[in-house]
Amino acid sequence: MVARINTVAFQGIEVLGIDVQVQMSGGIVAFTVVGLPDKAVGESRERVRASLHALGLALPAKRITVNLAPADVLKEGSHFDLPIALALLTVMGVLPDAEMARYVALGELALDGALTPVAGVLPAAIDALAHDRGLICPAACGGEAAWAGPGLDVLAPANLLALINHFKGSQVLTPPKPRLQEAGPPPLDLRDVKGNETAKRALEVAAAGSHNLLMIGPPGSGKSMLAARLPGLLPPLDPAEALEVSMIHSVGGLLEDGKLLRQRPYRAPHQSASLPALVGGGTRAKPGEISLAHQGVLFLDELPEFPRPLLEALRQPLETGKSVVSRANHHVTYPARVQLIAAMNPCRCGYLDDASLACARAPKCAADYQSKISGPLFDRIDLHIDVPAVSPADLSLPPPAEGSAEVAARVAVARAIQTERFAALTGAGFSRSAGVPVVRTNAEADGELLEKIAAPDAAGRSLLTEAAERMKLSARGYHRVMRVARTLADLDGLDGVRRRHIAEALSYRRIAPGR
Repeated sequence: MVARINTVAFQGIEVLGIDVQVQMSGGIVAFTVVGLPDKAVGESRERVRASLHALGLALPAKRITVNLAPADVLKEGSHFDLPIALALLTVMGVLPDAEMARYVALGELALDGALTPVAGVLPAAIDALAHDRGLICPAACGGEAAWAGPGLDVLAPANLLALINHFKGSQVLTPPKPRLQEAGPPPLDLRDVKGNETAKRALEVAAAGSHNLLMIGPPGSGKSMLAARLPGLLPPLDPAEALEVSMIHSVGGLLEDGKLLRQRPYRAPHQSASLPALVGGGTRAKPGEISLAHQGVLFLDELPEFPRPLLEALRQPLETGKSVVSRANHHVTYPARVQLIAAMNPCRCGYLDDASLACARAPKCAADYQSKISGPLFDRIDLHIDVPAVSPADLSLPPPAEGSAEVAARVAVARAIQTERFAALTGAGFSRSAGVPVVRTNAEADGELLEKIAAPDAAGRSLLTEAAERMKLSARGYHRVMRVARTLADLDGLDGVRRRHIAEALSYRRIAPGR
């Protein structure tokens, strides 16, 4: 007899159906797992054996073969414990075969039969609902599985015994309820920042249109302080975005207690981060920081201190909104639509504009230091601003009257305008290709959309054309100026882009690093 249980494997956030087949036959007593399992899956036989022993069940003295089909797909992770155990219980006659075929199962077993949390429950639940099946998962993951939809039958037992009793009819498992992360501490307030009004304006523009921003200034000028207050200006995730972001965190095993995210991610990796840690990869091709920051903020402090290959690896995700991890036998794609906020000193010593503090190599050291940022990466940043040192006179002033709440209100209005605009345009056939998020903000608009939404008036187009020639702007730089100008018009509540919007957008753009 052969018993079958449905489970899943993951390639990025894509779900692959896996058929767990268990056969008991005569011959030399053995317990073999085949079907390209990794070490964690191969070790599951010991956890399964111990869990069944804890329930008072002993495996028959037979040859047990577990096949994970299709056999040419690598099986990774400990979530195969539960489906293997259920298939064994089915072939032993403990569980009903017909009933088990209606479910997808995943979970890790402890030696005492308890079910411990695993990664990927949310995308597995969505896939199970799409195939008209139920889901069996650990109790700690039930909250995220419940978000897949009201039509999904979710069983979330705390241990294997409770699941067996449920199918035997001696215990009823209560369906889990969707869970959200609790509200964290209040975000840092922009009112704490004194001086640097130009930088505050640029931060507001960046928040309104989800634009990339580079801040250049001496140590202590407030660059990191400004970046840390950006989350307080951004609107919360809408339901579709929350599900999209939570799926990535679920695959990465980062959803705490199965609670969906409600706030936009803010990731700030250190300069010592590896390439797989930043863009994704490793032995299990997990999402990197740029994917974990999807629909949120990726803050890179001291940008030139990051290794050059690591910075160059950001170019494709920033342009396409996807991070592709290549392997010999497959490619894994993670969403990576992020808002890049970067900060750097103007030179290695940091005091280029202060002759009394600058090193002896100034200004040559500035050109050498800033040239660590390649032209193509620099071109992908919409806003470039100088953040000068704050004077003692500014520090002695009382806190500014306008804080994050007032700025966030204007940002929310501008974002609402963009949402309504792009919803109408995408309905007219301007949706993105499969696998890429639909356009939600001005920073995501391509050239075709920009001609429809950001075409300036005659005076603005003349200024843009002349400036593009003098500044030697690339086609990408030209379009990014239009995106920023469109955001400035949205903040003003205007339908059209005026000359003043083009002028302000151009003021936020440098020619090239080191110049």
